[in-house]
Amino acid sequence: MTEQTPLDLAHAAMEAAPQDDAARLRFYERLADAELFLMLTEEADGDQISPELFETPEGAFVLVFDREERLAQFAGRPVPYAALSGRIVAQMLAGQEIGLGLNLEVAPSAFLIPAEAISWLHQTLGHAPQEVEAGVIEFTAPKGLPEALLTALDAKLATAGGLAAAAYLAGVRYESGGQGHLLGFVGAKEAAQASLAKAAGEALTFSGIEAGAMDVGFFEAGDPVAASLARVGLRFDLPQPKAPQELKPVKPGSDPEKPPRLV
Repeated sequence: MTEQTPLDLAHAAMEAAPQDDAARLRFYERLADAELFLMLTEEADGDQISPELFETPEGAFVLVFDREERLAQFAGRPVPYAALSGRIVAQMLAGQEIGLGLNLEVAPSAFLIPAEAISWLHQTLGHAPQEVEAGVIEFTAPKGLPEALLTALDAKLATAGGLAAAAYLAGVRYESGGQGHLLGFVGAKEAAQASLAKAAGEALTFSGIEAGAMDVGFFEAGDPVAASLARVGLRFDLPQPKAPQELKPVKPGSDPEKPPRLV
């Protein structure tokens, strides 16, 4: 039996509980984070790609697969493709009135995702929390947070290798009298802070938690605040690369700032 992929598992959970919004959100989160293989009509020309478009009574769809082997099995012959993250595919298709056919005919997660859902996903991925600027009076151990949020944060931060030394989730009281929870990143690279804040926002959104239930802050390792967070907070370790590597985009969509263009 072929090993099930994260998308297979998330799709099965969604299908088993059609009224469960949390299961549906988790599926779309896995879709956004997954590497997908987009079927093309011809080899990519620089950053321009030409996806194979399938017209159906439900509308137009492009086809993606979460394994190269599944793409090959569906096509039955060598075909050109582009390896893209789900979020890049959503960005590329948003507003185009084109849906997404996932793993059609080759996996239990075969699913037609309509154009409206793709546009919703793109808009949802654009949300991010604001960084904390208010004065903090006290940090406390986190309490009352749903397991879904903790699991989502753990999964998100596991993909943020090398962007920060660690992250701590703690309860917080502000000088203004407000209180809540804060996810504090320690030793985050300045260029990565927006991406880390966005990842935290996605974990909130796809957990079904109200926006504003968690703030985000960035602190240096030598900052006394970092020590306070370490004493009472729930620690999330971010994978650290063994050695710096130069990133060289080799396929369309490798650079999030330059998504491929439909032709």
